[in-house]
Amino acid sequence: MGRDSGPEWFSSCKQGRGEMKTALSLAARDARHCWHPYTQHGAESDPPLAIAAAVDALLTLEDGRQLIDAISSWWAILHGHGRRELIEAMERQARCLDHVLFAGATHEPAVRLAERLVEVAPSGLTRVFYSDDGSTAVEVALKMAYQRWVHLGQPERRVFVALDGAYHGDTLGSMSVSDPDPFFVAYAPLLFEVRRCAADPVALGHLLDELGDQAAGLILEPMIQGAAGMRMHPASFLQAARTLTRQRHLPLIADEVMTGFGRTGRLFACNHADVSPDLLCLAKGLTGGTFPLSATLASEEMYEAFLDQDKSRAFFHGHTFTAHPVGCAVALASLEITLKEDVPGRLNEIGKTVWAELQSAQAHPQVDDLRHLGGVVALDLVPPSGGETGYLAEMSGRLRQGSIERGVLLRPLGNVLYAMPPACTTRDQAQQIGRVMAELATGDA
Repeated sequence: MGRDSGPEWFSSCKQGRGEMKTALSLAARDARHCWHPYTQHGAESDPPLAIAAAVDALLTLEDGRQLIDAISSWWAILHGHGRRELIEAMERQARCLDHVLFAGATHEPAVRLAERLVEVAPSGLTRVFYSDDGSTAVEVALKMAYQRWVHLGQPERRVFVALDGAYHGDTLGSMSVSDPDPFFVAYAPLLFEVRRCAADPVALGHLLDELGDQAAGLILEPMIQGAAGMRMHPASFLQAARTLTRQRHLPLIADEVMTGFGRTGRLFACNHADVSPDLLCLAKGLTGGTFPLSATLASEEMYEAFLDQDKSRAFFHGHTFTAHPVGCAVALASLEITLKEDVPGRLNEIGKTVWAELQSAQAHPQVDDLRHLGGVVALDLVPPSGGETGYLAEMSGRLRQGSIERGVLLRPLGNVLYAMPPACTTRDQAQQIGRVMAELATGDA
């Protein structure tokens, strides 16, 4: 599995760490200057975990404790930490070509990655636009979809449709198509109009008909809505969404930032329904979580809408690090591992093992809706009478701390307890994750 260099890499991390020790702990130094994402520093009672090193599915803390990374470090680490092939690809590429602008230039890693992505992606996606992370991949897709309508002489088509509870990122466009509660209420005056509906074909059809010539397209996370609480939908809904948008000549945007590269037990979540979107957003597992990179795949029809002698009709979007050569090289190495080692199948087996350990907890009155798809296992916890549900549920902090005390890193979505471990997770580790989740779900955590 290419992991024979793990111990050496881990040892070098420890040596480097020793050289940088100061009188203050890492957490104390962090508290002086760092501002963390999705963190209320005025209310957090526990300091952030001081992570010193990582190998495979294990995180090593500054104090020597080890935790199983049961959430793949925000759903990104696909194969495990410190994967030899990815580190070597990074080093080789950096020595050859570290960075060059992608406006008016090109390079082998970007071209080869685009070729490979088109080969493995759902049919009909022929163009690859690179950006930096999941939010920008979605931002690119939204801008492409709307600017195409402008080029077609229909600028009034500016209302996107999204699902209830949707989360698609933190840039202004991706925030707009995300459900504002609880993350983005403060930004409401800055966001464009979006209509939302349940994951129900009848409701979706009615809404698209109601919008008529104002509809710009539909964006969704296929099969699983991540930050919404790991909500899972049947493949039949995805098929219906594709049929409804195609009948109305509307673009379907599939946000597979989380679900891509095997997380649902198929290479792409769209594969469950044999659906090809017009735009496909990828990030996180694209590089195995080792390097920041994202991609928005588009149909040829979408691409051709921008072709013109008039330069003002070009797609004006870009980043300094668009198609970063090192990131593209790592993504190529990660994709080869994914295909060679059947990562979707491995994740599915890991998910089954975690899910099996939770069967004993399923009948507990506090446990609701135990669910599993691929490598994702989730359950809802019924709060005490009068307790809050949703992302801000009070029990979230206690659950996280309880998991850490038991040697597993979980990051509950409010009252939703879930696991999404990397593909290197051993059977014993998967069983431990499931047992810890069961203890937390049926205990007083």
